Amino acid sequence: MNDMSLTNLQAGKTAVSAAVIEALAAQQRGRVLGADDAAYDNTRVIWNAMIDRKPALIAQCVGAADVVNAVRFARDNNLLVAVRGGGHNIAGNAVCEGGLMIDLSPMKSVRVDKAAKKAWVEPGVTLADVDKETQAFGLALPTGINSTTGIAGLTLGGGFGWITRKFGLTIDNLLAVDVVTADGKMLRASASENPDLFWALRGGGGNFGIVTCFEFNLHELGPQVTSGLVVHPFENAKAVLEQYRQALETAPDELTCWAVMRLAPPLPFIPQEWHGKPVAILAMCYCGDLAEGEKATATLRAIGKPIADVVGPHPFTGWQQAFDPLLTPGARNYWKSLDFTELSDATLGILTDAVRELPGPECEIFVGHVGGLAGRIPTDATAFPQRSSHFVMNVHARWREPDMDKACIGWARKIFEAGKPHAAQTAYVNFMPADEPDRVETAYGGNYKRLAEIKRRYDPQNLFRMNQNVKPG
Repeated sequence: MNDMSLTNLQAGKTAVSAAVIEALAAQQRGRVLGADDAAYDNTRVIWNAMIDRKPALIAQCVGAADVVNAVRFARDNNLLVAVRGGGHNIAGNAVCEGGLMIDLSPMKSVRVDKAAKKAWVEPGVTLADVDKETQAFGLALPTGINSTTGIAGLTLGGGFGWITRKFGLTIDNLLAVDVVTADGKMLRASASENPDLFWALRGGGGNFGIVTCFEFNLHELGPQVTSGLVVHPFENAKAVLEQYRQALETAPDELTCWAVMRLAPPLPFIPQEWHGKPVAILAMCYCGDLAEGEKATATLRAIGKPIADVVGPHPFTGWQQAFDPLLTPGARNYWKSLDFTELSDATLGILTDAVRELPGPECEIFVGHVGGLAGRIPTDATAFPQRSSHFVMNVHARWREPDMDKACIGWARKIFEAGKPHAAQTAYVNFMPADEPDRVETAYGGNYKRLAEIKRRYDPQNLFRMNQNVKPG
């Protein structure tokens, strides 16, 4: 390594000598990469192709000691730091320009204790990795809906998906963490050890340190669940969504149903004549007895006259990956999200009108169905605040060509502005793009002041700022 000039916390430059960089490399079990290394470009590339930043150095970590060394190196040299787990965050916080990327992706261990129904998971693990290991023992952890997502970012922001209503958010199943704080110390945080830090890590994002191991509580589930899609012509979307809304009023916790509106992808079970035409999709999962699942999904499946209905018993691991083909890396992505306590007629009208103006074939709107157990936990029990929001809308603009940026981003923003008067004040930080820093305090509501105080104690210099940032209070 040569002497280098790296971006610092004041947005200026700090000169770091070759000897200091080489000392870091000598300490690490993993590699320290510069721009000339063959692995550099693949390591800095993340899921959202709109983000093309070049860190000066990448510290690839294969164990907790590597993380400690990297954090101390950043602290001692006052460097801008980005932390990469799965690299899936929409805002692109996993990579910084000119600073130090701490890459956790080599840390891929998942250990399951079947008898205790617990798992110990490292931060480079994806949701697919978690599912494969836990399902081998007939156990499951509630996570998200795209299996290439990293477990670390998902968990620290809250984590919800197909089995959240029955088993809670991902953070509701977090028992303890090992975390490296901004002073380079390794701490354990749980309900009994550093409980304030543990509270903040459950929903407060990457603001408080780098987690090197998550300890989770698991639940018996699988290997099959009742799941699948019911696809409707978009011309019937208003009636379908009204009946969908009504059916969910009495849904048991085991049943989750999301609504998706987009152009029909070329999936084999959708008749070819519908490919590329607007559709309204009900995506559902029942995480319980298969016979009961057949009964519980009957009302939703009886809505309207669908184009296709492929609801039935499926492997849980397969259902967890069902949307992966529509969310592969390499596309440009921009999201706008709102929480709703209810889906009013006005809200449904805004959403259906927006689908008539889709700017590209991969753009979509989905409405996630939450609540259940996750909604019965007190708002101040964890940093995650939106316990009363039973629906999370995400406007997902997705496209390939840079010349479509203006149209796709503008479409998403227009829906967001139209929906705001009908929405709750909270927001899911994992869905927030980089242009919403002013929304962070509002998103955390009454929990923000406590988060800022904890940030001041554990990271007074705001070393960990490449996130939906909580500033030290």
